[in-house]
Amino acid sequence: MGSEKQGFIWLSGLLFLNILVLSTADVHYYEFFLQESQFTKLCSTKSILTVNGSFPGPEIRVRRGDTVFVNVHNQGNHAVSLKWEGVKGSIDGSNELIQPGRNFTYKIELKDEIGTLWWHATSAWAAATVHGAFIISPAANEDYPFPAPTSDQTIILGQWFKQELTEGDKTIAPGRADAYTINGHPGETYGCSNDTTFEMQVDYEGLYLVRVINAVVNETMVFGVASHSFTIVGQNGAYTKRSFTNSLTLAPAQVVDVLLCANVNVGHYYITARPSSGTYITNGILRYLTTSS
Repeated sequence: MGSEKQGFIWLSGLLFLNILVLSTADVHYYEFFLQESQFTKLCSTKSILTVNGSFPGPEIRVRRGDTVFVNVHNQGNHAVSLKWEGVKGSIDGSNELIQPGRNFTYKIELKDEIGTLWWHATSAWAAATVHGAFIISPAANEDYPFPAPTSDQTIILGQWFKQELTEGDKTIAPGRADAYTINGHPGETYGCSNDTTFEMQVDYEGLYLVRVINAVVNETMVFGVASHSFTIVGQNGAYTKRSFTNSLTLAPAQVVDVLLCANVNVGHYYITARPSSGTYITNGILRYLTTSS
């Protein structure tokens, strides 16, 4: 009888824990509008397919175990489907092809995913401009398994093509990009004075969780910040054993979460991204806002 009572208490506690976890989960709603938008890069203007008029697209930010509804309105000229990279939980409509003039709502039920994932169009041509981050923070009753960061920063490594991305066979990935981007910015290395440069601002001795996504199709990318090192704490929507490195090498579609400590001489430092197989290099700026004491 004693063992049966203990078993009942254990099961009751487990049930209570499950109810507690479920009760802390939230439901989130996002509206995505696929639409053609004009962007100027590399000293020329062209129309690209975007979500909500932005490149990269909007960020989804939720907590572990939440449920997400994403209503996608296709106001473009071609059928589009979205892929949710790294999601292990249930996705209603994961293979849905959304025709022009129609909409579809994805229902995404998260399980134990944590950290950084991302979403993108399934067509490699559309994915060059239709993509964004999917951030999953710890649940309300959870802490990070590493020192709590001062703030976090998402970095999406992308690509830019001068050609129209409606050209060619949609089953074949585009060729070599004309430029690479950091959060949509080509930087100052491509010879066009109108190009913008991404800037990440930090405070001295701040600890930053940097979420790096390689959204470049068929290119391994090398990412680094001058005079700074990284502590790797997660990959592809899961925590990992901590390791240390001066730069990151990311395969296509790979995501790496790192801690960056802003503890060097106050100033500004180049952020760099380049394909491992080529000579193009894209730069951003890490800028210190406060001085050391």
